[in-house]
Amino acid sequence: MITLRKSDDRGHANHGWLDSFHTFSFAGYYDPREMGFGSLRVINEDRVQAGMGFGTHPHRDMEIISYVLEGELEHKDSMGTGSVIRPGDVQRMSAGTGVTHSEYNPSKSNPVHFLQVWIEPSRAGVKPSYEQKRIDTDEKKGRLRLVASPDAVEGSVQINQNAWVYASVLDGSDAVTHVLPTGHKAYLHVARGSVEINGQKLGVGDGAKITGEPELRLANGKAAEVLLFDMA
Repeated sequence: MITLRKSDDRGHANHGWLDSFHTFSFAGYYDPREMGFGSLRVINEDRVQAGMGFGTHPHRDMEIISYVLEGELEHKDSMGTGSVIRPGDVQRMSAGTGVTHSEYNPSKSNPVHFLQVWIEPSRAGVKPSYEQKRIDTDEKKGRLRLVASPDAVEGSVQINQNAWVYASVLDGSDAVTHVLPTGHKAYLHVARGSVEINGQKLGVGDGAKITGEPELRLANGKAAEVLLFDMA
């Protein structure tokens, strides 16, 4: 079964410096029907204006993935990690027993557009850690490129959960398939463009909750970039 989550049905908050869409309940947006899906708790699509950002704030017991679509995002945390994330970078922060961090747009003129993803860990109280990997667009064209996994295979960042996150760039005749193991569920988020999943069309910002489908086929993409979450 595939249940669509349309872009226009997401929560939305515009604070001037931050324009944010929430796939699931977050901050001031609450919908008891949309509290997450499987271990996936948050997909926020954020646009932060030049020179602005999120001040230092705490997290704990959450796997946090940042995926930049346009612009740059500067990260600093209480572990002593500091970096700038750009399109093609995948950043993972395991909050574990507790960490504070800030996220800031260092540009003086351009906004940053990124996805922030939260995945609930399989166990609480792990040691906080940080990881960042570079995965170029060519590695995602016409294929599902693993970007996060529980065992860090294929150059993916490692998360503390039995969940596998794939990124793909699809256009024209590109088509990919993914076998969903028995008992797994999946979520597809369209970050750019449009694509079809098992014949159902999704546009930018749309998502799909997937259960009981043995195989997923993504095709007929139009400048599409997607994230696929496979969750045990």
